[in-house]
Amino acid sequence: MSLRAFHIVFVTVCTLLFGFIAAWGLLFAHDRTSLVTALGVVGVLGLIGMPIYGVCFYRKAKKLVL
Repeated sequence: MSLRAFHIVFVTVCTLLFGFIAAWGLLFAHDRTSLVTALGVVGVLGLIGMPIYGVCFYRKAKKLVL
């Protein structure tokens, strides 16, 4: 597996984990503390940011000639 392919897989896995953290922090957590809510918000931000980063990386990696 090339470094480029590993990076794409890693970004995908991180996006899924951010989705899990967001869902747990905002929907399924039993304790509604400010820390759990902040973790949910960070999860949502990561859920938005990681695909944007992945698309930017994919476009840049497509231009590289190896």
